[in-house]
Amino acid sequence: MRLWLGLAVLGTLLLGAVAAPWAQAWLGHDPFTPDLFNRFGAPSLEHPLGTDDLGRDILLRLLYGARVSLAVAFAVALGATGLGTAIGLLAAWAGGWTEAVLMRLADGLLALPALPLLVVLAAVDTGRLGLPRGEALSDIVRIAAILVIFGWVAVARLARAAALGQLSLDYVAAARVAGAGEARVLARHVLPNIAAPIAVATALSVAGAILAESTLSFLGLGIQPPAPSWGNMLSNAQEMVFSAPLTAVWPGLAILLAVAGCTLVADGVRRRAG
Repeated sequence: MRLWLGLAVLGTLLLGAVAAPWAQAWLGHDPFTPDLFNRFGAPSLEHPLGTDDLGRDILLRLLYGARVSLAVAFAVALGATGLGTAIGLLAAWAGGWTEAVLMRLADGLLALPALPLLVVLAAVDTGRLGLPRGEALSDIVRIAAILVIFGWVAVARLARAAALGQLSLDYVAAARVAGAGEARVLARHVLPNIAAPIAVATALSVAGAILAESTLSFLGLGIQPPAPSWGNMLSNAQEMVFSAPLTAVWPGLAILLAVAGCTLVADGVRRRAG
């Protein structure tokens, strides 16, 4: 039940993100162009969730913001899961100094204060590095890369622990005796048997990435306007939280639903695997 409820919540948010251009065409508004004659408009048929301080439609900005926030979240989750799983499997299989170096690296990253470092790295001017700046795609890549650097550690430790348990079982020894190569043993035998805990970690990574991107965007270091994300929508609304509370309620609710959906999916997968 929890798994399907979580998938339904995430599926609804993803559907809204995909349908953003059709919603824009249906409502007939440009969510990126200010309309100063329609500031702080109340919810209506023309603007279902009202308008913000620049007269832009909040619903459309939420849908386009979902594209950005969810793109960052899923990119981070896939990158961190892939990198962490590969490092964890390598550490468990190789052992010795390779395992020691990889796990000490993971311990070192885990011991660092993540949020201050994220803020520092996000504040780096990518233009001086020869990378494009001020574009939504470059902001997404920049934030996703920073979050992957710190996000693979938990997955790597989990994958290593689970793989060590599998590599000690008799079926792995039997596969090796039957002539299976080490790559085949890891890919065809060990990896499928540790997929459940990795899936749980992936779902939690999506939730963590949504919160991290929202935090950085709220601080002005993430996705830059005029491209909307849930975080920078909250940032824009912080000075109007009492005069126009709905401008903060809707992006905050979107973040809450996305994180809750990911948590429900993770809990549902854990219960099914257990």
